[in-house]
Amino acid sequence: MAGAEVVAIQNRLLANLPRKDYLRLLPHLERVDLAYSEVLHEPHTRIRHIYFPNDSLISLLTSVENHRVAEVGLVGAEGIVGVPVVLGHLESPFLAVVQGGGTAMRMKASDLVRESVKSVALQRECFRFTHLLMAQIAQTAACNRFHVVTQRMARWLLTTRDRVNANQFRITHEFLARMLGVRRVGVTEAAGTLQKRKLISYSRGTVTILDAKGLTSAACGCYKTVKDLYRQAQAPRR
Repeated sequence: MAGAEVVAIQNRLLANLPRKDYLRLLPHLERVDLAYSEVLHEPHTRIRHIYFPNDSLISLLTSVENHRVAEVGLVGAEGIVGVPVVLGHLESPFLAVVQGGGTAMRMKASDLVRESVKSVALQRECFRFTHLLMAQIAQTAACNRFHVVTQRMARWLLTTRDRVNANQFRITHEFLARMLGVRRVGVTEAAGTLQKRKLISYSRGTVTILDAKGLTSAACGCYKTVKDLYRQAQAPRR
């Protein structure tokens, strides 16, 4: 619904705004339901809307030779989907796909451009998240280059858990292979290794994290690096 009522703000970027700035945005925000695998932005196409996820989870993917893709970023309630608009570009370099269904606050890209000129606080929060997303993308690129699939899968599962705030979520081997940029057989082998170590269970498309501490040990250091960056950024500012 357009012009949503002032209720508890789930998206943390919006929640960090001064009340007056948020109220000015409110008439432009529309609460929408996002379905699993729904495409929000196509690469190299104009961004019509930006999204502030509430309890949904959005994967940003890049393609190689137009047929293989890999996830380079993951956005949940901490941020915004449509960062290029914040930087003055109206086309997306990524494929933005809903990984975890839920809700988001949607806004026309043109409205964000106009309102960001009026609000220094909105600019600051968007730029802050842009910095975090850039760090995440860079770390993911290094991770995909230097770490084995089992480590990368453990990192991905933990990152997803942090975003959805749950130890259980739905994901198919095919979709996970797409996220990690590997063949499905690689995902099957890595998942089997984590299951044998009793760190996760996987049944009928549902992953359950059984031992978060053990899974953290199985993950590469990239997980902690990015998590620490986000934690520092979300610390109370003086």
